[in-house]
Parts: sequence; structure tokens; C-alpha cells
Amino acid sequence: MDFFHKKVLITGGLGFIGSHLARRLVGLDAKVTLVDNLVPECGGNLFHIKGLEDKANVNVSDVYDARSMHSLIKDQDYLFNLAGQTSHMDSMEDPEHDMEINCRAQLSLLESCRKHNRDVKIVFASTRQIYGKPDHLPVDEKHLLRPVDVNGIHKIAGEGYHILYNNVYGIRACALRLTNTYGPYMRIKDARQTFLGLWIKKVLEGKPFEVWGGEQRRDFTYVDDAVEAFLLAAASEEANGKVFNLGGCEVMNLRDLAHLLVEVNGKGAFETQTFPEDRKRIDIGDYYADDRSIRGALGWEPKIFLREGLTRTLAFFREHLEHYR
Repeated sequence: MDFFHKKVLITGGLGFIGSHLARRLVGLDAKVTLVDNLVPECGGNLFHIKGLEDKANVNVSDVYDARSMHSLIKDQDYLFNLAGQTSHMDSMEDPEHDMEINCRAQLSLLESCRKHNRDVKIVFASTRQIYGKPDHLPVDEKHLLRPVDVNGIHKIAGEGYHILYNNVYGIRACALRLTNTYGPYMRIKDARQTFLGLWIKKVLEGKPFEVWGGEQRRDFTYVDDAVEAFLLAAASEEANGKVFNLGGCEVMNLRDLAHLLVEVNGKGAFETQTFPEDRKRIDIGDYYADDRSIRGALGWEPKIFLREGLTRTLAFFREHLEHYR
């Protein structure tokens, strides 16, 4: 992958995955610009780029600010589009706001590309949430899309816009359907990104965490593996117009994951609870991905198993917890 002196724009660039991507690209000598609105609910954090202040440009703005994006998108070689609202509960409580971020903003950004830079290559961060409750496991890309919440519906639209602009306007774009990405910099002060972040915060504070249900099986992608997938998708023409599932090295039910987290941390406790009614209505049950498509097309495969990934993640937050409470 050759990103040497390539111009790269990352929306949501001060967030969890965006900042990891920025560090990797700076290491590859790319010219990186990060766009983030730093809205507290969305996970942007300037601490994520500590040490990169003179190596990456930062622009605090919204992706649906057309004037700003027109200027930023010009001459960019790559666009990693990670800006979005990820909270399923927030989307149910304020669906119109979720639509603004995950639909209108995505369409506005693509219009900026159509009008000002049709040569840019785009990789869009989609989600496994768009599948809803699986009809079969593992879930492949041909599975019916039947989301159980507003966020999933809007994510389908955002992904669809990108593939449409690839097919109709020739703006090279693809999408990665992420599943339970975790690692350093993840949001841990609440469950807006993933339940695992809140578990990590609780266990490091010496407080018991709650496991709802516990039998649900999941797969998890360590953030370094996810970043590798983004870079491979950007560098490959084979990815254009396609969507790919990301998976993990192993599948584990949530109760076993809780035991593993406590074991890796060396101490801790959890309580198994029944699902709150508002959460139960949008729970998808078991989910794990069939990721053979991206393995075959791009040669990607996850490398970090849960024990190692949790060890790295806990070590990071032990040292920097004050920045993430």
C-alpha cells in the first residue's frame, strides 16, 4: 500500500477508529487532514492525536457544512468517511437528528465530491447493525437487510448513497460493515459506541458491570485489524462499488467475554441481568460475520485474538483513564 505523500481526508478523524487511521497514515508519510465536529456524544477527542499535532491538519467542522467540505475535498486522493452517529438508543430517541448525521450529511459530502473532486477514492464505515436479527449464521453480504432500529435504517441509506455514486458517477467508493470494533481510544464513558467500552471502564474502576442476557454470541474486531481493512480497501480498485463484512478471530458469547475481561484484568466482577425492555426491543441476538468476501478480494484477515486485544486495551486505559471518564 503506497500512501506516500498522498492527500488523505478523514471525517470523524478525532474519533476512535479515525484517529488510529490517522496515526497509521502519518506513519506511511501521507498528508492527513482530520475533520471532526467534536460533539460530545460522537466520540471525538483531541487527546487521540497527542503527538500528531504538527503532523496532521485538524479542521473542526460538520460534514454537512457544504462550503467547508467543498474546500476540504478538493485535491484529496483518499477520503475515509467515518463521520456518523453510532448510538442505537440515541437514534430511537431522536430519529431526525440521526437522519441529519447519517443520511443528509452523507449525501451532502458525496455531492461535494461529485462537484469538486470526482477522482477521490472513498471508503465508508458502515455497520453490521443493518442486518438486524440474523436469519442464518455466519452472516454474509447477501443476507437480507432488516434493521431493528432507526440507526440501522439510516446507515443503509448512507451506505447506499456511496455505492450509487460509485455506479452512476464513477466516484470510486466502497463500504466496510464493521462489527464490535474495540481497542485503545474507544469510547468507554457510556455504551454509545459499544457495550464493551462501558465494561472496561467499570472493571478498571473496580465496579461491577452488567451483562444483559449473556448467551448472545458476537465477533469482535481489534482496531488495528479494522484499520488494515480500511487501508486495503482504499488501495484496491477491486473494492470499488462493493460492500464487505469485517469479522474477528473468534466468536464468543457475552458471558464468556465478561469472564475473559475479568481474568485479563486480574480482578473484577459482573452481574447478569435480564434485558431492559427498551433495549430488548432492538437487540439482535446472535451475530457473527462471514468475512470470506474481503479475505478473498483484498487478502485481509484479522490477526488479534480477544485475549491479546483486551490486554492491550486495558493497559492503555489504565494509563490514560482520566482522559476518557
